[in-house]
Amino acid sequence: MDIYSEAVLDHFRHPRNVGELSDATAKVEATNPVCGDRLHLFAVIERGRIRETRFLCRGCTTAIACASWLTERLRGAALEDAATITPAEISNSLGGLPPATAHGAHLAADALKALLAQIKAT
Repeated sequence: MDIYSEAVLDHFRHPRNVGELSDATAKVEATNPVCGDRLHLFAVIERGRIRETRFLCRGCTTAIACASWLTERLRGAALEDAATITPAEISNSLGGLPPATAHGAHLAADALKALLAQIKAT
């Protein structure tokens, strides 16, 4: 496990905002067909901001860590701000992901993109 940064390990061992939101304004599922990681992302939107966000993830260490980090980053964010989050930002904010596990950042970013598309469509 020493290939992971302390930030990755902290979010993996102590994931934030785990669970479903029964009153979610939007909820999406993103998957990585190569490794089988699966991320469910939930959000409550009020006045153009993400008031609450949670996740459920079945996946590797970085998939869980990235989802946890993402929910912290999204809480209180304006939708326009949330739309600027990239896999690189997720990886960099977690101290850099090893190339073999960078797919966790892409999974989180894909889920966010799908979530924002769903919100825009409503």
